[in-house]
Amino acid sequence: MSAAAPLPLKVQLGARTLVTLRPRLVRVPLALDDVREGRVPRMPRLDPSGAGYLVTSLPEALLQDTVRATSGMIAFVRQRYTRYHADLTRGFDAYHATLSANTRQGLKRKAKKLGMLDVRRYREPHEMEAFHRIARGIALTTYQERLMGAGLPDDAAFVARMLADAASGHARGWLLFIDGAPAAYLYCPVRAGVAIYEFVGHDPHFSALSPGAVLQLEAMRDLAEDPGVTAFDFTEGEGQHKRAMATGGTACVDVLLLRRTLANRAMVAGLRGFDGAVALAKRAVARAGLQDLAKRIRRG
Repeated sequence: MSAAAPLPLKVQLGARTLVTLRPRLVRVPLALDDVREGRVPRMPRLDPSGAGYLVTSLPEALLQDTVRATSGMIAFVRQRYTRYHADLTRGFDAYHATLSANTRQGLKRKAKKLGMLDVRRYREPHEMEAFHRIARGIALTTYQERLMGAGLPDDAAFVARMLADAASGHARGWLLFIDGAPAAYLYCPVRAGVAIYEFVGHDPHFSALSPGAVLQLEAMRDLAEDPGVTAFDFTEGEGQHKRAMATGGTACVDVLLLRRTLANRAMVAGLRGFDGAVALAKRAVARAGLQDLAKRIRRG
């Protein structure tokens, strides 16, 4: 039996969180190997206090089988996306050759704008301490931190886990400096040979120079030559940079599987109504040709 815990379900408009619900759920995440091999997840037994499950990165092709396996629970798909990954088993040159010509040329232009690249690599515990201090400073400037509180964490539990991973050889960090100033960071734990795209950010002061894209390519260069790494997992969610840097992907969903209670029915009805209203508004904006104005409003 798995204990359910309050998990945040964010009701968002763009990057802005309007409401956060906290039903008691058991999160069932699928690792990259599970996704690529199409394994139906094993659902742990739910304790009496639990509202249900949140299954993340479930291959869409397995949705109906998973719903049937949970004996009539309410199923509500929260989002659809492609779970992107990069195969790094053949080295950097082979990986780089899989990228589109436009992507390769664009990255070359961006790197050239920066001149001599100053990328620093971190993996030992004492190195990761320095990495965390500098990267946390960058994180405080990012929109992820300001709008979602999703920059590189600074709580004691995260730092302890990061240092433990470094001690066992399972942590990688990179920083990009521009004219001596820290501009971008990327942090990846490594699990079963897969580097996980966990925390990333850049100082908006340098946005015009695309420091995140340049740093990502340099990280892929390192990882493709790292004997302890076979793949890069871009994790949940879409993104143009993920599509550009990946070698493959799987259509996935995040799905709520909930007990058939009145409270759960009401929550799903509310989420479905909000999602429907947002979709209707997006279609209206598209028909009116106001997409650029809507983007500026969301960013403001």
